[in-house]
Amino acid sequence: RQARATSERQKNGTREDRRSRLDVHGVAQFGLRFMGRFRTDGKAPVEHKQDAFDSFSSYNSKSKSSRLLAAGNMVELGTIGALALSVISSVSIVVCNKYLISNLGFHFATTLTCAHMAVTAAFLHLARMMRWFEPKAMELRPLIIFSTISGISIGFLNLSLGLNSVGFYQMTKLAIIPCTVTLQSLFYGKRFGFMVKVALGVLLGGVGVATVTDLQLNFMGSLMSLCAVATTCISQIWTNTLQKRFSISSTQLLYNSAPYQALVMLVVGPVLDNALTGSTVLEFEYTNAVVAFALMSCLIAICVNFSTFLVIGKCDAVTYQVLGHVKTMLVLGFGFVVLQNPFMWRNIGGIAIALVGMVAYGIYEQKDQEMQKLQAAKQEAKEDPEKGVPLLAHSNADLSARSTSKP
Repeated sequence: RQARATSERQKNGTREDRRSRLDVHGVAQFGLRFMGRFRTDGKAPVEHKQDAFDSFSSYNSKSKSSRLLAAGNMVELGTIGALALSVISSVSIVVCNKYLISNLGFHFATTLTCAHMAVTAAFLHLARMMRWFEPKAMELRPLIIFSTISGISIGFLNLSLGLNSVGFYQMTKLAIIPCTVTLQSLFYGKRFGFMVKVALGVLLGGVGVATVTDLQLNFMGSLMSLCAVATTCISQIWTNTLQKRFSISSTQLLYNSAPYQALVMLVVGPVLDNALTGSTVLEFEYTNAVVAFALMSCLIAICVNFSTFLVIGKCDAVTYQVLGHVKTMLVLGFGFVVLQNPFMWRNIGGIAIALVGMVAYGIYEQKDQEMQKLQAAKQEAKEDPEKGVPLLAHSNADLSARSTSKP
């Protein structure tokens, strides 16, 4: 009797343990189904638990990837917006300045650039007072060097235009891209793919065919063009590197540098304008139209300066130069179509070639960036293979081996 009672108690205990395990497993199934992370594949309870953990890990990874994808889409939209703002504002200011200089006779381009930077600095100071952005300080020495080089580069470009023919001046602007690629490759370790270089060559060839008409050379003009290319490349490369070095935005860099650039242009502008035109802004007879178009040019310059720093910060100096040549093609097309300027089929062919090069550059540059990101991720995974692996993705054997290996 005692043996029979003992065996009955053991059977009842086994049934209760089995029922409790089934109850626990049922609660787990309900909870996992409620969370939407359970796969009913008919496996054992322990295997169901492992599958639920795997699906939970994959869910987290998918949600993280989706969040990263959404962030990437926002970055792409921001870059597209910056490029669009740069194109619209630059074309607008070119049209406004062309009317101001050609039709109204205001030939003081360097002094006008000084006014652009002064108005931009005043606007950003007002925006800071209204808390539209948070300023961030940076070292004074690189800021002054950057502002001085940026201001001097504008002066050299204006001297190049004044001392050379229009065709040679266009060749000077075309030389900025190869110079920028060379400097970034030699001193900053940036790599440009073969197809990117081919696309840049096609773009420059198209712009040259469309814009270069004559190449009249002289020693002083060539020297000014060489200085203009060097200073422009350095200033645009530094626009990108300073933002990364000091972890500041394009607005913060422009806020810090605009007053110094305006001061440099205030010193350089009247001297250059007097050398090129024989007079200064103080001797010019102003009219209401001149004042109105000058103010309009200064207001548009706020968008131009902001978009310039924004594009170079989000992309690089080469992309900004490519965008500049695209804007040149748009201005030429605007003159041919709207203003009925005389043109030859060589101009149309050059514009078409330049647009093909621009599209090819965008495609291959994007592929190069994706390839560089993939290589960087592989290198990071090789240096730290455990980084980014969820804890639940490890097997029980790996976890037990790690726990036993610890002292």
